[in-house]
Amino acid sequence: MVNRKVDSLVVKQFGNRVEMGKAAARDVTGKLLDLLAVQSTVNVVFAAAPSQNEFLEALVSGGDVDWTRVNAFHMDEYIGLPSNASQRFGKFLENRLFSKLHFRSVNYLDGNATHIADECQRYAHLLQEHPIDIVCMGIGENCHIAFNDPHVADFADLMWVKMVDLDSTCRQQQVNDGCFDTLLDVPTHALTLTIPALMAADYIFCMVPGLNKADAVHHTLLGNITPLYPSTILRLHRDAVLYTDEASASKL
Repeated sequence: MVNRKVDSLVVKQFGNRVEMGKAAARDVTGKLLDLLAVQSTVNVVFAAAPSQNEFLEALVSGGDVDWTRVNAFHMDEYIGLPSNASQRFGKFLENRLFSKLHFRSVNYLDGNATHIADECQRYAHLLQEHPIDIVCMGIGENCHIAFNDPHVADFADLMWVKMVDLDSTCRQQQVNDGCFDTLLDVPTHALTLTIPALMAADYIFCMVPGLNKADAVHHTLLGNITPLYPSTILRLHRDAVLYTDEASASKL
């Protein structure tokens, strides 16, 4: 394992994505145990993406966390997909995480809400009632975090949850990841936690494996801190760790 620090962001590099996922799961588990030793409940936001698979598998299979004291949230959701669609991020997390552990609560974003603005307000209020302790996340090919693509990313956003349109790079990534067959199948809009909402977490664990993320990791660590590369904001967080593998770190 190779460690480095860029601004305030700790960077850990592993030989492959399985090692990376296991290490991230160990670290998240350790932080959960630390927090549960001093507070009654913990609030965690999870990302839904293939980049999280190894981490989620390791998190489910190991550790002695009392999940009945953990409130779970997810950070983004497509608008307009059928409720039973496998590509829904809530469904992704239900299959890989929420159905496998006994959480105190699981709180879903509803991308099919009749009134999207009301849904944004509802979920933002929920997050403010349950201050975020931990965010487990990834970075997109265009450096988006959650669904904050460069053209909608706002480091000083006044909203905590909002509707966004997805840029073509972000939508193509969903095809590259095998989630959709063609670009036309990918929804054009989504709900997302904003950057201030994510940055409000006390701890951020960011898992970014794979060669297709090499450019994003390069920009995140070596570029200027700017909404043009939304993930660069992680370098200013007080306690964030970026997990990479040999492939995603290959352009550093």
